[in-house]
Amino acid sequence: MLLDEQEKRDSEEWSRIDGEDKDSLDANQRKKTQAMLQYLEEMKGSHDSSDRADGLRKRKSRAAAAATVAATVAAAAVGVDSDQKGGGGVAAAGAAGGGQQRRLWVKTRSQAWWDECNSADFPEEEFRKAFRMGKETFDLICNELTSAVAKENTTLRDAVPVRQRVAVCIWRLATGEPLRLVSKRFGLGISTCHKLVLEVCSAIRQVLMPKYLNWPDEESVRRIKEDFESVSGIPNVVGSMYTTHIPIIAPKISVAAYFNKRHTERNQKTSYSITVQGVVNARGVFTDVCIGYPGSMPDDQVLEKSALYQRASGGLLKGVWIVGSSGYPLMDWVLVPYTQQHLTWSQHAFNEKIGEIQRVSRDAFARLKGRWTCLQKRTEVKLQDLPVVLGACCVLHNICEMRNEPKVTCDLMDDEMVPENGLRSAIAVKARDAIAHNLLHHNHAGTSFLS
Repeated sequence: MLLDEQEKRDSEEWSRIDGEDKDSLDANQRKKTQAMLQYLEEMKGSHDSSDRADGLRKRKSRAAAAATVAATVAAAAVGVDSDQKGGGGVAAAGAAGGGQQRRLWVKTRSQAWWDECNSADFPEEEFRKAFRMGKETFDLICNELTSAVAKENTTLRDAVPVRQRVAVCIWRLATGEPLRLVSKRFGLGISTCHKLVLEVCSAIRQVLMPKYLNWPDEESVRRIKEDFESVSGIPNVVGSMYTTHIPIIAPKISVAAYFNKRHTERNQKTSYSITVQGVVNARGVFTDVCIGYPGSMPDDQVLEKSALYQRASGGLLKGVWIVGSSGYPLMDWVLVPYTQQHLTWSQHAFNEKIGEIQRVSRDAFARLKGRWTCLQKRTEVKLQDLPVVLGACCVLHNICEMRNEPKVTCDLMDDEMVPENGLRSAIAVKARDAIAHNLLHHNHAGTSFLS
């Protein structure tokens, strides 16, 4: 009986203790849950405050930008009159009929140097020094190119004038200066200057080349023959031929083809180039050019790929000679010096006279590179655009020569490689021997080889 009561009391005590423990655990759990909820609320409030701060900063930034634009627009409205009086900073163009104007914001650049060069009282000698030609020749070129290079004004900006377009191109070719300096001189953007150079060179090639660089007609051929014969005593010569190399930056494709081994060995510096083959008359004016073949090709291979070779193969050069150096083969229409050792007197005399004719084309290329300094430097122009630029240089050279502009020369560093098959016509061998014999026995030969 006592045991039952004791067990009953123990059971009630354990139930009470268990209930207290359960209540304690529930209370602790509620406290933890409440603490977690409070922590989450605090974190949410912190993020909301951060978002509000970011939004405030963005609104302030947008407000500041809007204020800047408003201030600039107000300044532009005030500055219209000053722009018309010569002030800078804003490029503007009005719609036709005095309508609403649209404005294009551009960087202010000074055109003071070009404005001075373009003025009527700018000294002729200074102009010629800058552009390698006088004002009259420059005006002639501008007039010829106006229809091809002129642009119309737009509602955003005024077009670059024709004279400035042509001047950018010619000054770049004449000096070879980088585009950033061209930009500084003419007050135009670098990309604009690059575009203008290519556009004007393309126009020169399309508009002026057919007029100033072409194969001579029958009457011109007769005069050229007379001029060369009066100099050398060799009849039927219609041109002097030479091939030069223009340095380039290593191309991304076909690098080996443009590698110039001879220039690399001479300069102790890896060199790449493209070729320019030219035929000139007795005055040093180009009558034919072949531009753009890789610098690893020897002169005879360049000749075989040229339009001149195709013209000769079609029988259009029958009965005439084009004089070349020892780098070309002797053919029915190509006359070259003797290259073997132990020459006879008549062969020495012939080589002297051939040298005088060949010097005409060499000197012409020296003036070409002297006038247009860009041909002496590795250019920024892309390889695919180079033939257009080089062709324009040849045309401008002809115009300067025809108008007796002062000559500027440079030293040529081109090597001659005697082709493996230097004799390609038995008829030409006999014809050359006959010319050499006549030179010696008809008092046309010099005597310097005897000393």
